[in-house]
Amino acid sequence: MKTLIIVLFAFVFTHAQIATEEDKQICKSKFDLAVSDSLSSKPIGDVITAIGKSFLGLNYEAFTLEKGETETLVVHLTGLDCTTFLENCVVFSRCIKKGKTSFEDYTKELEFVRYRDGKMGEYPSRLHYFSDWIFNNTKKNIVEDVTKSIGGEPIKFKVGYMTKHPKSYRQLKENEKFVAVVAKQEKEINKRTYFYIPKEKVDAVESKIHNGDLIAITTNLEGLDIGHVGIALKMDDGRIHFMHAPLVGSKVQISELPLGGYLAKIKKHTGIIVLRPQEPTK
Repeated sequence: MKTLIIVLFAFVFTHAQIATEEDKQICKSKFDLAVSDSLSSKPIGDVITAIGKSFLGLNYEAFTLEKGETETLVVHLTGLDCTTFLENCVVFSRCIKKGKTSFEDYTKELEFVRYRDGKMGEYPSRLHYFSDWIFNNTKKNIVEDVTKSIGGEPIKFKVGYMTKHPKSYRQLKENEKFVAVVAKQEKEINKRTYFYIPKEKVDAVESKIHNGDLIAITTNLEGLDIGHVGIALKMDDGRIHFMHAPLVGSKVQISELPLGGYLAKIKKHTGIIVLRPQEPTK
């Protein structure tokens, strides 16, 4: 009976937060790795790739953030999708560089990165479209969009997938008010001009991509902006490969081909946006 009670109460709810004891142990293991490998003294890009490598082999898992009846800060480290993989690599690295390595420090940083202007509110406060994630986390000085400076071309998105398919999202299906808010957010995204490197030109600018840069892959899928995200990893031969959580049934991995070759094989991928993580202030 005691074991059953432990299982039933495995989730910890604190300040609108969900996490398991296993998540907490994984969090601790990342910070222990930082100490053993002296990561805090390294550039943040190198920290990001070190944390990314520590997730290699972990199963892809979708929809991990859709828990609870209301918007909740979900910690889920036992399986990752492409966005939560990238996001957690950034969050752990920022905590390590700041020297703030408690579980509470991690959750505060996770909220700051995941939500609009760093504050969790209702469902629309989460940065759902990755182009919006880029815009907002650039304002928060978490990343710098270096795409234009390394040869990027202008691109405007026409997002609208979420509001055209509200039944695909439990929170939108149940709350029409949220649909209206997300529609306004989509209009704001569509007003902006971004820059991207067309995939056929990625090889030409590869030398300007740094180890640990965040890579957002633009897509030709209707209503969407970014189809996939991951991390640039400079291999021993000097080539940039792509570290990512690819899709259901796969695990966190490093592309066999360099980034340009990886992109060329997938028709829906049209190019990349390159984001450079910024050193946080302590």
